[in-house]
Amino acid sequence: MNSVIIAVSLMVVLSLVRVNIVIALIVGAIAGGLVGGLDINETIQAFNKGLGNGATIALSYAMLGTFAVAISKSGITDLLSNMIIKKVNLGESSFQFIYIKYLMLTFILLAAVSSQNIVPVHIAFIPILIPPLLHSMAQLQLDRRVVACILTFGLIATYMFLPVGFGGIFLNEILLKNIVDNGVGAVSGQLPIAMAIPVLGMFLGLLFAIFFSYRKKRVYDVSKILEVETEKRELDVFHIIVALFSVVTALALQVYTNSIILGSLAGFIIFIVAGVIKANQTQDFFTKGLKMMGMIGFIMITANGFASVINTTGGVESLVSSVVDIIGNNKSLAVFLMLIVGLFITMGIGSSFSTIPIIATIYVPLCIQLDFSVMATISIVGTAAALGDAGSPASDSTLGPTSGLNVDGQHDHIWDTVVPTFLHYNIPLIIFGWLAAVYVF
Repeated sequence: MNSVIIAVSLMVVLSLVRVNIVIALIVGAIAGGLVGGLDINETIQAFNKGLGNGATIALSYAMLGTFAVAISKSGITDLLSNMIIKKVNLGESSFQFIYIKYLMLTFILLAAVSSQNIVPVHIAFIPILIPPLLHSMAQLQLDRRVVACILTFGLIATYMFLPVGFGGIFLNEILLKNIVDNGVGAVSGQLPIAMAIPVLGMFLGLLFAIFFSYRKKRVYDVSKILEVETEKRELDVFHIIVALFSVVTALALQVYTNSIILGSLAGFIIFIVAGVIKANQTQDFFTKGLKMMGMIGFIMITANGFASVINTTGGVESLVSSVVDIIGNNKSLAVFLMLIVGLFITMGIGSSFSTIPIIATIYVPLCIQLDFSVMATISIVGTAAALGDAGSPASDSTLGPTSGLNVDGQHDHIWDTVVPTFLHYNIPLIIFGWLAAVYVF
């Protein structure tokens, strides 16, 4: 009856039966608090204490949504969409359709990968890039679930494997530091090698999603897309130049200050100063931006409250410690249970980056006791932390894809993003992480 297992399981079950994720998080947090030994007042206090940690994220997403609406009005994102639509309309064979389909998917994957290192903006590019492509996806009858899988793969596998940008933070500043601090003499060059096999599992899951699970055509209502994204609009060269300058400025400020709020605000102000948007239209743009990204903000605020309750109960430490009592000297069972516990913790906390310091203090000494190699230890701790980032209803790695794919209300967050990414990534991560630690390293 561990509070983490109860809270996360209840949250997931409620989400699967289509209870709103915010309500599911609140109910799960209350149940976890009560099971963890807190009374109702202590549970609410812990929940309220955590809410403030999500305020910055919520405002960031609201401003990002406003900026995305402004960029959409400029017409710059329609350039790519119009080129794709033109090619689709001229397509005379199934081969041409297939070529265009996979060219689009490759482009989206490269954008997702680049968002973690080349231009480290994380999910900020999704509500800007994806909505204008919905017309093309509808004409290709492309299943949006495969796009969700591609986006989530690019967001997660990149920081797990490439030590640049967010990957540099995850691998070198967090994973390596915590492993070394707990007694294992690892070096930075070992981390990408140790994580290569788990990431290979994710890549195979991605290929399975593209070529088997979601390769069949899926029909979407074009009229609903037209309500949020007009099919054709006159392109103004000046507006496009302003949009390019605005995007570059916003990205530069975001990277320099690490603030989505400041970057988005600066980009939006450029649109106003240049006359693309009138000052008296800002209220309408903010309202539309809040509609696009506001739900993500509320979910992230609630998720922080959920995590605060879980941490207050002490259930995370109890869950990790209980693994030691079950394992004995069985290395195979040890790896499996450590990965499963990591899955629950990350789904509960909502951040793989925050999971490592929690599990490393017990996992690393346990790996030393069971005589695991340095590479195996890296693979176990890194994979255990990353598990749950894909497939968590409250993770930005799933909320981000939904924010772009569901602007017309035709992409369900739980069944079209969370479930597909959970099945195609968490299962391979467990299998390949286990194989890497037990048999390879």
